[in-house]
Amino acid sequence: MRVFLLLCLLALGNAKPYEPINVMEFMKHYDIMMADSDDDDDDEEEEDDDDNDLDDEDEDCPSGCHCSPRVMQCSDQGQISVPEKIPEDTVILDLQNNDITEIKEDDFKGLHKLYGLFLINNKISKIHPKAFRHLNHLRLLYLSYNLLTEIPANLPPNVVELRFHENKINKIQKDAFKGLRKLHVLELGANPLANSGIELGAFNGLSTLYVGMAEAKLTAIPKDFPTSMTELNLDYNKIIKVEIEDFIRYKNLLRLRLGFNQIKSVENGSFATIPNVREIHLDNNRLKKVPPGLSSLRYLQVVFLHGNKISSVGVNDFCPSRPSIKKNLYTGISLFANPVKYWDIQPATFRCVSGRRGVQLGNFRK
Repeated sequence: MRVFLLLCLLALGNAKPYEPINVMEFMKHYDIMMADSDDDDDDEEEEDDDDNDLDDEDEDCPSGCHCSPRVMQCSDQGQISVPEKIPEDTVILDLQNNDITEIKEDDFKGLHKLYGLFLINNKISKIHPKAFRHLNHLRLLYLSYNLLTEIPANLPPNVVELRFHENKINKIQKDAFKGLRKLHVLELGANPLANSGIELGAFNGLSTLYVGMAEAKLTAIPKDFPTSMTELNLDYNKIIKVEIEDFIRYKNLLRLRLGFNQIKSVENGSFATIPNVREIHLDNNRLKKVPPGLSSLRYLQVVFLHGNKISSVGVNDFCPSRPSIKKNLYTGISLFANPVKYWDIQPATFRCVSGRRGVQLGNFRK
């Protein structure tokens, strides 16, 4: 069950963070995800059989909201603050697409069972340091599309997925995520974050698997991300090169996204420290040749290099000279939108690709 939940969260990591959450669709998987919880709820009373009926209205529901057992929906209601008198048994609280500007100290008081809190697309610029106290069951906290300038203090200790996509965060302080030992997905994309804005130790203590920092202002790959990462998304930044020391700490990486940057060179040996990587995205950069070291990656299956300035491809650029070294065949190599002449590429160049459709060439336009 834990593996299933993890795969779901990683899949969300690749989804567009700004898309509104369909709470009813989410609730279809709610029982599965709650069954994965480590917490003991010995003090909870047995639920009635009709608790799963999401159409059963609660007469105590705050004005303008729709309440079902364990779910409260107040999205698209023009709310300027968090509604009062939220039912204490609420598990999912949907406050998307409103005009909330501030989260106060007691806004979530008594919501000890809260599992998912969706605050996407509001105008939140201030969160009280004690706003999340006692939310020990909270696993999903979505704060994307707001006006936050910094990471809120005292985040819920058991949160698994945390999203700050497209705020105004330009600095991450040391120990900003202190105590979040169960965090798997951290989305920080589309914030004005530069390398100088990430303090050393900002990610201390995290065992995060997915980190997203696309559409920021990074000019180099940060060296202080969690060492546990299996997926890193740095698309749409201003990174100009890849160096040997960039991935030394990230030995668990399986997917690396560096598309739509300004990368001109990849230093030889840069990928040697991520031997288990499955996907590398370097499309839409300024590379003039295939990055060195790809042929030594035994498990690499997908390489995106389209939209660069690659003019030639060597016979051993992708495949090792000894076939036994390669454990996984390539399923996708993209080289289109490069000035390479495909008729000059030797057929043996793609000898370790699973099939003819696994290679994409041509369509180069000046």
